[in-house]
Amino acid sequence: MIRKWSASIVRAGRTVGGSSAPVTYTLITLCCLAFLAGPASGLNPAYGTGEELLAVQRAYFRRWGVIPAELFEGSGRAALTPATALFVHGSWVHLLGNMLFLYVFGAMTEERMGRVQFTLFYVGCGYLALLGYAVANADSEQSLVGASGAISAVLGAFLYLFPRARVTSLLPFLFFLPVRFPAWVVLPFWAALQWLAAGRAPDGPGVAYLAHLIGFGLGFGYASVRYGRPTSPTRVKAAPAPAPEGENQP
Repeated sequence: MIRKWSASIVRAGRTVGGSSAPVTYTLITLCCLAFLAGPASGLNPAYGTGEELLAVQRAYFRRWGVIPAELFEGSGRAALTPATALFVHGSWVHLLGNMLFLYVFGAMTEERMGRVQFTLFYVGCGYLALLGYAVANADSEQSLVGASGAISAVLGAFLYLFPRARVTSLLPFLFFLPVRFPAWVVLPFWAALQWLAAGRAPDGPGVAYLAHLIGFGLGFGYASVRYGRPTSPTRVKAAPAPAPEGENQP
């Protein structure tokens, strides 16, 4: 699936490869390894099957995910969960959707920020996005997992740093025909969809759209304060439609 939707990022006449974005590819690797080793992948027979597997998955998400109702009780372990949850995903679709967007937009953002700063930015914004969701849903007992808060921050930073970057998207309502728009059109459109979805989201399990919005705002705000004028036009080829898989509340 990753290969089918793969993207190459071209800047100033050269391709941004793995050597210029080691943090991005390390994050992708860690998330994939954590998923494959955990019960959500369904690949390890040691976790059992059927109801037994579902029980193990629920316990796994509660151990490593954010539970808003427990986060502010003063537990040191609970205080770490907004960081550990960034590396836990609830399903194959959840994982692949998030990693695809990190793959497409993370490399250029990392190259612009630098490795150390990008690492702190990614983890810090991801932590705050999940924390913000927990504050807004302080009574929720649902476990929250996924990297979308951090990846949304990457999208926000990318929008500020490369607003005229050309993003080729495959949109379902256009029968997946490739269309190319500048980032200042695609990413605000994505943010608007998250806002509308957040307003309609029912209580209970689902996608934490509010965490997406918080992450996006943090990323854009940080980039606007930290950096000067946006860079020159850039082209991002074969990027997916602007709708990354969100944090799960398993």
